[in-house]
Amino acid sequence: MRQVDLTPYRRSTVGFDRLFDMLEANARQSSADNYPPFNLERLDGEHFRITLAVAGFSRDEIEIVAQQNLLQVKGRKDTPENNTGSFLHIGIANRNFERRFELADFVRVEDARLNDGLLTIDLVREVPEAMKPKTIPIKTGAPLVAVEDATEAQAA
Repeated sequence: MRQVDLTPYRRSTVGFDRLFDMLEANARQSSADNYPPFNLERLDGEHFRITLAVAGFSRDEIEIVAQQNLLQVKGRKDTPENNTGSFLHIGIANRNFERRFELADFVRVEDARLNDGLLTIDLVREVPEAMKPKTIPIKTGAPLVAVEDATEAQAA
């Protein structure tokens, strides 16, 4: 994968350092390991779904940890001690994994389900009412007079 130089953008922006750090870290991480494969989809404007292919893992071998702006999915596979057969070919990957997903502000995990070897994690973005944009009505008429100005005008 080709590296993108974000230096020109860093020089001309203020307060976006965290975003650029996340982009660079994600580029390094994505080239390192791509197991297990996953899909990321937008269901509607506020709902998202991550689907990971975790064939061979049980519910007890998978851990999902959500903390502020980070979702970690870990799979820990115990090695079988009583393996009596000898494999001629091992093509099913049953190795441990850890996937990290950076979450935007106000995104939380709504549900997680394991079905037919697919781990589905549903996410929802819930922006607090105070953070949502609101339309300000425009009034007509004279502007309101400050209390201090009114008392000064009466004294004069």
